[in-house]
Order: sequence, then structure tokens, then C-alpha cells
Amino acid sequence: METRKKIFAISGSTRHGSSNEQILRTLSAQYSDQLDFHIFNALSLLPHFNPDLDKDPVPTPVLEFRELVNNADGVIICTPEYIFALPGALKNAIEWTVSTTVLLDKPLAFIVASGLGEKTFESLTVIMQTVGAIIGPNSRLLIQGARAKLRPDGSFNDEGIQRSVDQLMKSFMGTMAVKSVSNT
Repeated sequence: METRKKIFAISGSTRHGSSNEQILRTLSAQYSDQLDFHIFNALSLLPHFNPDLDKDPVPTPVLEFRELVNNADGVIICTPEYIFALPGALKNAIEWTVSTTVLLDKPLAFIVASGLGEKTFESLTVIMQTVGAIIGPNSRLLIQGARAKLRPDGSFNDEGIQRSVDQLMKSFMGTMAVKSVSNT
């Protein structure tokens, strides 16, 4: 029997109960029979990135964040777009991984769920490719006008979006399966 994959899920929003957090909770519930989700909601606890602090001893919240990324079989990010860019807290978290290899060859999927989101979608693609994450062929999704497409419980009221999310998850799980086989 194959063990369930460990997923480290990051909401790019620091707002409690944000649409992005709701989407991650919905994914966790929908795929609970196949994946173990850890939804990270402590972006705001990471100190501002400073290369002078990126040496032993690394700040404890940063060390814990890196360990969670490293120990996961895959990472999912769901983020809004703030002023045509990644939210600062999410970019800060990614910056804390650059001097490591925790994202190198790590299967990754991401959803940009925002009003528009195009700039963040493009930027996050480039950033994650730069740090060496493995993004499957259909492991990226842009949901424009996200709030209007969510029910209060975080599920999608749009069947087309749900199909796109299912396709993203299928691609993501396929990337993790290939990675697992290549590691054996």
C-alpha cells in the first residue's frame, strides 16, 4: 500500500480565512484520501529576508519553514495578486529558500486566485523555475475574479473552475509520482 504524499500548502495571503486559504482547505478536503495537507498560515511570522541573517543560526521560524518545505513531497501555493505582484509575505518566504536547495526538484503546483492575477501568474512561474521547482505541464492555474467563483465554504460554484482544479491536481500528483519513481 502506497503512503499518502505530504503536501506543504502555502496561502500567499496573510488574512485569516482568505479566499486563498479557503481554496487550499477545499483541496485538502477533496483530496484527503490521497494526500496529507499541511496548510502553512504563518507567513507573517517569518522575519524580513536579510542575507546577513541567512547564516547559522538561522532564525527559528525560517528554519522551521525550510524544514516543512524540505520534508514535503510537494508544495502547493495559492496566492492573490497585490498591486500586480506577489504579496510581499509570500515573496519574502520564497527569498528565504534561495540560499538552500529545498525547492530544487520539488514538485510544485500553484493557483493565482485574484481579481486579475496575470502579472503574479507570470512572475511566480519565473521565480519557481529559477529556484528549480518542478512544475508539471498543467500544474499552474489562474482564477480571475476568484471571490465570485467561491461559495462561503470555499468550494467552487463554477464547474469549469472545478474541472481546471482537478486537472491541476492530477498533473501535480503525476509530477510527484514521476519524482518518486526517479528517486528509487
